[in-house]
Amino acid sequence: MSQLAGKPVHPAATDGIWRDQEKAQPATLRLSREFAGAKPFVLMLLLILLGALLLLSLALGSASIPFDQVLSVLLSGEAEQPAWTNIVLKFRLPKTLTAIFAGMALGVSGLLMQTYFRNPLAEPFVLGLSSGASLGVALVVLTTSAAGGALLAGLGLAGDLLLTVAAGLGAAITMGLVLLLAVRIQSGVTLLILGLMFGYLVAALVSLLLYFALPERIQAYINWTFGSFSGVTGEQLPILAIIVLAGLLLSAALTKPLNALLLGQEYARSLGVNLKWTRIGIVLATALLVSAVTAFCGPIAFIGIAVPHLGRALLASSDHRLLLPGTCLAGACVALCASLIAELPGSNLVLPINVVTALMGAPVVMLVVLRHARGVR
Repeated sequence: MSQLAGKPVHPAATDGIWRDQEKAQPATLRLSREFAGAKPFVLMLLLILLGALLLLSLALGSASIPFDQVLSVLLSGEAEQPAWTNIVLKFRLPKTLTAIFAGMALGVSGLLMQTYFRNPLAEPFVLGLSSGASLGVALVVLTTSAAGGALLAGLGLAGDLLLTVAAGLGAAITMGLVLLLAVRIQSGVTLLILGLMFGYLVAALVSLLLYFALPERIQAYINWTFGSFSGVTGEQLPILAIIVLAGLLLSAALTKPLNALLLGQEYARSLGVNLKWTRIGIVLATALLVSAVTAFCGPIAFIGIAVPHLGRALLASSDHRLLLPGTCLAGACVALCASLIAELPGSNLVLPINVVTALMGAPVVMLVVLRHARGVR
């Protein structure tokens, strides 16, 4: 299992922080007024920033391509040099769109988890979905013999697709178990703890597989845990997009219950919110978003925990009607920034995505903790 993802935090450790956040924002009393002022302007700036980062992602890399040629490829499909057209359309465009979808999915799923569990350090992998995906990949990669490993590596695209299917099946099975628990269990804290224990259980199984695996198979598994936006092909991208968009639409349908949950489940129940179906909807939306990203990109860490705080800071709002689109845009921007930094433009080196996201996300989480520890509102 990745050492950077899938490590949920026990709610008792951060109850004080979350209560401080609630005191700092009398949630629903000001929701109708939070659309006024600069909020739409901030969303527009995020959209412009996303467009600029998209062009940068297509232009920069081991070989730099002029911006006018990138625009020419996007508009007409042709560039002055045929190689530039292939680079943009076959390699950089799928990678860029994958980063956008992954950033949106992880950002929104982190927002859902932090709101539902009322825990500012909750993350998308808190329900054990990443652990399930990791176990699926581990079973394929670590249990093959040397000959099987060579065959898997020789399959190229088919081998990558097999790993994606294995991760997807592992995440899907976990999603089914979590949904079953969500139907039967009323307490969010209990669901959180069960997800935590499931993560540790799967980590133990993966560690056991690693202990008996061949060295080259261990390296192949570790490479998957680093995460990557460049492994998704143009044929796989529509599948990722459909699953992510389905999760985002379901999340958008939950904005009113999420706003009510800001002041606690009892308050939400008094407003007529069906907590059972809201809980199932939140878990299903998170499962769709996280399982898709983990299956296609690996366990991408820190985006899900840091981006919701970034969205709240930029928008100065607790209204999920604002936070959902803001988190979508901020998540896409952060993922594209991480992808650009990992590419090290002008060189042939590529850093692991999880290294970059940890360097970007860890300071944000530290600031959140320190800010509330000092009593700053």
